[in-house]
Amino acid sequence: MGMHTITMGTVTDSHYHTHKVFLFCNYILLGAASSCIFLTLSLRLFPSISGFFLILLHIFTIAGAVFGCAAAGSSGPSRWYAAHMVATVLTAIFQGSVSVLIFTRTGDFLGQLKSYVREDDGAVILKLAGGLCVLIFCLEWVVLTLAFFLKYYAYVESDNVGANSHAMRKSSKVGVVGQEEDLKNWPWPFQV
Repeated sequence: MGMHTITMGTVTDSHYHTHKVFLFCNYILLGAASSCIFLTLSLRLFPSISGFFLILLHIFTIAGAVFGCAAAGSSGPSRWYAAHMVATVLTAIFQGSVSVLIFTRTGDFLGQLKSYVREDDGAVILKLAGGLCVLIFCLEWVVLTLAFFLKYYAYVESDNVGANSHAMRKSSKVGVVGQEEDLKNWPWPFQV
């Protein structure tokens, strides 16, 4: 029994630290995506169609980071977790594609944005946004890995709680014969 408590305490500590790193990565994602939005708006205050889709991609990244904080740590329905994972993978792929496009075809991409800024300054601003897109791409994969571990820890901890309550019920049933009827009326997840 003492060994089981130590194992459960280790899982809880790991879960706690993983959740803190997960939140920290999501905060960095929020900052990087909002910075990309402001950099895109600094190229042209009212964005063109390409600029609008670039801003929309960063808005999806922000929404995914906010939604991920709620979905990955909970032990609720797995459909929200699956939706978060799919959205994060798609945003990571698009962020990586945009960063490659920015660094390989800076002039063409700047032309699509129809920037008001001088071309040299616009290229520097666009490459800053591309660097942030690379950071977002890498952080999205880190967040995916951490979300997987958080879901795993939540599953293991809920499984340990269920096993502990079953063992406690069994020992109570064996210990006192007269309390067997009381145990049947107790709101256990598994009836005796």
